[in-house]
Amino acid sequence: MAMTRAQQNRKIRQDELRELLAKKGLVQKVIEDSEKIAELSNELSPEELNRLKVANDLRMKLVTKYLPDLKSTELTGDKNAPVEVSGGVSFVGVASTD
Repeated sequence: MAMTRAQQNRKIRQDELRELLAKKGLVQKVIEDSEKIAELSNELSPEELNRLKVANDLRMKLVTKYLPDLKSTELTGDKNAPVEVSGGVSFVGVASTD
């Protein structure tokens, strides 16, 4: 199924925003700050710790505002070659209640 013009434009904008956010290194900065918090949580003052947390929250809100949640991405297939999904469920170590 061909993409509509609106879908093409949306994809172009999302790709450009991904590139911009990657250049700014927002996600990398969140990771670095999270590691700093984990390593130095006992040495940081409550104000410094709070400042890092707030900065990380703001960065992540910016990222999630412009990039879709990939868990909710819709998959579509061609009429002649539809998307096939297969999978199974297995239970391991289920204890009996008897």
